[in-house]
Amino acid sequence: MPVAPVPAALGGVPRRARTARRLGWVAAASAALALAVVLSLAVGSRTIAPGAVYEALVHGGDGPAAQVVRTMRAPRTLLALLVGAALGVAGCVMQGLTRNPIAEPGILGVSQGAALGVVLAIAFAGVHTLSGYVWFAFAGAGAAGVAVYVIAARGRAGATPVKLALAGAAVNALLYSVVAGVLTTRAATLDEFRFWQVGSVAGRGTEVIGQVWPFLAAGALLVLAAARGLDALALGEDVAKGLGQNTAAVRITGGLGATVLTGAGVAAAGPIAFVGLAVPHLARALVGSDHRWLLPVTALLGPVVLLVADVVGRIVVPPGEVPAGVMTALIGVPFLVALVRGKAVGS
Repeated sequence: MPVAPVPAALGGVPRRARTARRLGWVAAASAALALAVVLSLAVGSRTIAPGAVYEALVHGGDGPAAQVVRTMRAPRTLLALLVGAALGVAGCVMQGLTRNPIAEPGILGVSQGAALGVVLAIAFAGVHTLSGYVWFAFAGAGAAGVAVYVIAARGRAGATPVKLALAGAAVNALLYSVVAGVLTTRAATLDEFRFWQVGSVAGRGTEVIGQVWPFLAAGALLVLAAARGLDALALGEDVAKGLGQNTAAVRITGGLGATVLTGAGVAAAGPIAFVGLAVPHLARALVGSDHRWLLPVTALLGPVVLLVADVVGRIVVPPGEVPAGVMTALIGVPFLVALVRGKAVGS
């Protein structure tokens, strides 16, 4: 006896409900980002009313408040938006590529490669400005990412998730040793390097933003091109190939995109901890594992975390500031503890 077909409307209800829920979370993340931007522009050692912030950005002005907003807080906020989105998306892609829930932008040696580039620039190239560090940091990050992939790709199985993680750990250890060796022999380099190493969005002007945004845009395009392939990889290598995915192309495209995003973000702001690790898990809990939704929500939540951390760092020990890289670590540790207790990592 033939089975009656299920009406399309019945099958579409869960999908519509799921889409509506995801759209709701996208709207909520967008609202949170807008609030975080307002806080970043208004809150600091001197609190400025939102109306005065609007006037300074739209109509200009030469008053002290307008100068603070336009010359100090606006570039700082814009950089946090770019770097937070870049690190969050890069972490999301690396977790998808390696199928490792604790993967983050440093897993491929990218952050340590950027650190080595900065150290070499200070110690041997005579570079002593942040805008000069950017190019050396980006070159070091790119070289480290390529080295990890080349090492992992050798052998019959190619660049499997386990081999990528192991190659990343090996390259990280090597680069850390080189960085430590240079710093222990050059005290002046250590004094200068530590200000970059702590990770911060303060003191970065529009020049730095102008240097890194083209790379961030290119990395975002590469990641979006690999989004559908990341969903297939989550089902396993054999299943992905059975679905017609070129897994090597997905890994190269996604890995290159994540490397470019991480390299540019770390070059501009220094190593910012936990954004690339924690934000993808938060986004995944809200919208699921479909990367067509996961990547945009991660790109919205990454800046929220970094902006909030930066704002808290401005007010927690007045009149001084705690760098954003320190605050993200302080915020991220309780989050990861809650993540482990809730067994979200294994899900």
